[in-house]
Amino acid sequence: MQTSTTAAADSTKMESFWSSWKCQAMALLYWRDLKQTGLVFGSVLLLLFSLTQFSVVSVVAYLALAALSATISFRVYKSVLQAVQKTDEGHPFKSYLEMEISLSHDQMQKYAENTQHYINSTLKELRRLFLVQDLVDSLKFAVLMWLLTYVGALFNGLTLLIMAVVSMFSMPVVYEKYQAQIDQYLGLIRNQVNSVVGKIQEKIPGAKRKAE
Repeated sequence: MQTSTTAAADSTKMESFWSSWKCQAMALLYWRDLKQTGLVFGSVLLLLFSLTQFSVVSVVAYLALAALSATISFRVYKSVLQAVQKTDEGHPFKSYLEMEISLSHDQMQKYAENTQHYINSTLKELRRLFLVQDLVDSLKFAVLMWLLTYVGALFNGLTLLIMAVVSMFSMPVVYEKYQAQIDQYLGLIRNQVNSVVGKIQEKIPGAKRKAE
């Protein structure tokens, strides 16, 4: 009974953590705190631009050295300060060292099940598309892959990742400010796409979906 209660408490704590993390992520993307978002955005861009110039191993090694230099310097500084002032504050990172960061067996099992669900869903969807269960969906997927060949010829993976990060930190703010206009244009585009798809379904034998 005690184990079950502990597991439930850990699960509740982890769900609360993820909920808090999600709120913080949304606050970052919507620039609620300009200084905090600017710091995160600049750090991520600096990391990605570093990867365009150096290898992943070099970037990770330099980041680790920079972090270690900062923490070691701060630890030595606090130790000297305590010795001079003759105080006994203890380790400066004590609260972080005592923080619980391990995952319980139930939590690991839950995340493993979620991952398994996503993988199975992805495999089933790919099988459906490649084996042409629905001709229209397979044609859409083929057009998407064809467009990606041109995207891949123009940009490499890191460039696309940089563009994705810039979009993540800019599009939510733009959409929040011009939501009505953007929804209007997206509705027009959606209607045009549906119209073209409808015409294709009428002309290609077997492309029309069965009424559900």
